[in-house]
Amino acid sequence: MHELIAAPYRDDFLLVHPGSSKAARLPFAEYSRLTQLAESVDDCPTWLVNVAQRAWGLDLKGRRFQKAVAVRLPSPLGYARASYELNLGCNYDCEHCYLGLKQFSGLEWPEREQLLQIISAAGVLWFQLTGGEPMIDRLFPETYRLAHELGMLVEILTNGSRLASPKHLDLLTRRRPHKVTLSVYGATPEAYDGLTRRKGAYRMFVKGLNAAHEAGLPLDLALIITRHNADEAEQMRAFADRRGLPYREYTHMSPTIYGGAESLASQAPDHLADRAPFGGCNAGHSFFHVDPHGMASICKVGRDSAVPLMAEGVEGLARLGGVADSLMLRTGGCSGCQLSGTCRVCRPLAKVYQEAKAPLNRYCQHAETRS
Repeated sequence: MHELIAAPYRDDFLLVHPGSSKAARLPFAEYSRLTQLAESVDDCPTWLVNVAQRAWGLDLKGRRFQKAVAVRLPSPLGYARASYELNLGCNYDCEHCYLGLKQFSGLEWPEREQLLQIISAAGVLWFQLTGGEPMIDRLFPETYRLAHELGMLVEILTNGSRLASPKHLDLLTRRRPHKVTLSVYGATPEAYDGLTRRKGAYRMFVKGLNAAHEAGLPLDLALIITRHNADEAEQMRAFADRRGLPYREYTHMSPTIYGGAESLASQAPDHLADRAPFGGCNAGHSFFHVDPHGMASICKVGRDSAVPLMAEGVEGLARLGGVADSLMLRTGGCSGCQLSGTCRVCRPLAKVYQEAKAPLNRYCQHAETRS
């Protein structure tokens, strides 16, 4: 299993180690030498052994280069990041879920293998596997294994309920992920099971988190704060702190991807945090999202004008930049707004709030002024 990945990243060439935030910038000459070594049976060169030891404490002395380092070739598209929903199905039934209908459907393995090759050919280095719950997808092991073999830094977004499975734990221990982000839905069984509407969910989550933590996997927590668990927010922070795990808090509930408002009822109004003014993003230009059927969109929210990757291949992604620019135009209720320069919500997200007929104060910090 490779320890390092050498890859183009935007205008640079990087050397990265899965699970570490550190990266070494490679001069083009050294990157070129590594691409040549990938075709040889030589051991890792001394300069690379020294870099790996200094940066990550890795001992590559005497290691065959082909086994220790995955070398990514440049892509004319230059996408850096992507996310992939393996399946919209989930073993929880959370009221706040933005996916709405949780249908179990997606690509079979031959098409999924082709899709991963397309994503890799687009230049993607940081790759997120999500769902639904990705680890209950029957092809999760094959999908993760190939993404890892293709030299992508893989992050898994999961509820943790399947992390203690020996099959999954062995896979992730042998082929190290870049990060495993677990959603936290409460600090007690009552709150956690109540939000997920699954008895025993908290027990499965804690079992999975503890198993992954003991195995030394790189973990990150996403604290989901809703009306069901808002009174446990401080306990959820303490839960993360006791384990020494980094965390982020998510307090804004979004409409579903179908424009439904049913998820908004779970909002905890007193816990709405101010968003920073939206200053643009790289969605569609250096990042893209893929749904379970191979439809590529600019992101998880802006799913209009999606590109069918199974029909168009990697070339189809060249259209996403134009799609992104068109989706960022202000239309509907935001058209002509004189306060748009300080808006805190991107246009595609504002659109789904408007389609769901959400109260203005749910997504617009100028709600009172505009009213």
